[in-house]
Amino acid sequence: MSIVQMSSSFCCARLALRSAGALSLLILSAPGLATEELNALVWCDHTDPALIEPFEHEHDVRVNLKEYEGTGNALAIVEQSQPGDWDVFVIDGVDVPRVAEAGLLAELPADALPLDDIFEPVQMRDVTFRDGKMYAIMEKFGYNVVAYNKAKVDPADMRDLGVLWTDKYKDQIAVYDYYIPLMDLVALQLGMKPSEISAETLPQIRDALFQLKDNASMVGEVVSSTTALATGEADILLGGGEWAVAVLQAENPDLDWVLPDQGGLLWSQSLAVFETSTKKDLAIEFVKYIMSPEGQARLATSSCFWGVPANRKAGDLLTDAQKRALRWDEQPKLLANSHRYFIPDAELDGQMLDVWSEFLQH
Repeated sequence: MSIVQMSSSFCCARLALRSAGALSLLILSAPGLATEELNALVWCDHTDPALIEPFEHEHDVRVNLKEYEGTGNALAIVEQSQPGDWDVFVIDGVDVPRVAEAGLLAELPADALPLDDIFEPVQMRDVTFRDGKMYAIMEKFGYNVVAYNKAKVDPADMRDLGVLWTDKYKDQIAVYDYYIPLMDLVALQLGMKPSEISAETLPQIRDALFQLKDNASMVGEVVSSTTALATGEADILLGGGEWAVAVLQAENPDLDWVLPDQGGLLWSQSLAVFETSTKKDLAIEFVKYIMSPEGQARLATSSCFWGVPANRKAGDLLTDAQKRALRWDEQPKLLANSHRYFIPDAELDGQMLDVWSEFLQH
């Protein structure tokens, strides 16, 4: 599988929450007579003016932001561009090693970035470093777990994944349509670690998925699954988390999320600089800003979707309500009971996709 053919990532999929055409629209957020420009391929949470404008004014720069969906699509944009067209890259954490190996990312100055302030499990140095050099930094993370409407279900039940396989909430469940975290969650329900998914254990995963489908009212991507929860079409969203409900809680405080006792899945997004950028110094200043406590607090509570800021010091700038929505005080416990996405090899990936396709058609 070529690097451009990589499947769409979980977090990038949420860009569909925006109604604008993400691939075709170049958003210009800037002072009118800026002396510099910086071009960035980003997820929708980076297009919030409250995040971008402070950097623009401080550095007298216009930041040109292009939203994209899926790492493969971003890399196709890069291949169709001239070297130097792009400076900054927001990328799914799981994709960093492959993109760095392809030579597309510039080395970052590790000693100038707040690595020691990042939640230790989210530093992921095995992902962001290669041959002793740093190529990306984790900026935001969250969980694929269980989101729900606490006015319609018993919150205590949501701590047990197994209850979703009983008749208690039959036809009240929406399933998020992304095979990696959902199969990982099914593995946890079966008492496996996600890394134990294999050709041998896949039949068990398949059987459990089909049992789940019998209880589900719908399977949908980001927009349809979160809309189902918001409108009451479904009362539970398997695969949901803070990203699905935090921005909706002001309107509906009954929406909530929990990491089940069996565990959850950790999603992460990272920030990098393109190797071909002709403005690396300015691009690195942008990375420093995003990773500062101020930048992190603004990114965490972006108008597009919320997530946990990687820099612990951002907590000093979050309100009590924002901390509650993000389970700020629970992060050490949540991180300890979470697993990274299991990324299969090409052969197993194909088998998993076959099972997921069968599940969708079941």
